[in-house]
Amino acid sequence: MFTTTRRLFVGLLALAAACGTTESNHKKSTPAAAPTPTVSGATEQGYFAGGCFWGVEHFLEQMPGVIDVESGYMGGPLDAPTYEQVSSGDSGHAETVRVTFDPQKIGYEAVARRFFEIHDPTEVDRQGPDIGTQYRSAVFVTGPEQRAAVESLIARLKANGYAVATAVEDAGKFWPAEEYHQNYYVRTRKTPYCHMPVPRFDQRASS
Repeated sequence: MFTTTRRLFVGLLALAAACGTTESNHKKSTPAAAPTPTVSGATEQGYFAGGCFWGVEHFLEQMPGVIDVESGYMGGPLDAPTYEQVSSGDSGHAETVRVTFDPQKIGYEAVARRFFEIHDPTEVDRQGPDIGTQYRSAVFVTGPEQRAAVESLIARLKANGYAVATAVEDAGKFWPAEEYHQNYYVRTRKTPYCHMPVPRFDQRASS
């Protein structure tokens, strides 16, 4: 009984401290689940890291053609990392989302472009108030086509004056995060605290 209670307490502490937020008193009511998008054929996946995965997940899953977005970890050598290990900054992983989309309805480049619009790709090892290598900006690509699309987008941003720090790396093993991280903003009805859309491809960086 003591062990079960202790595990529950640790889990709640992890949730309260997740992604550097001090938010508390989560609303217990859960909105009705959105209808499952129809899929026209084979799906594709992309992997994006841009600060706390709560916000990245929240904005990318709103895109038509995106079927699912799952929060997790990628980029480090440790197998099956826990949130505590990743948040220590010692595991080498970045908070990453896996985006599953229908390529007949939305292209990979469109998803990647949105990623660059919803987080600040010029920040190094941080995003807003969240600091550490686990919050670094990175795109983990699955092949040459994805790499070319991302590098083209980065070139466009640099042409607009943005000092892009986003790393482009080959995708490795994706480890899904704990259940309490999934669909965080949908479940709690809170507002993302360090992500917001900015039309970086249509405006120059401020000096």
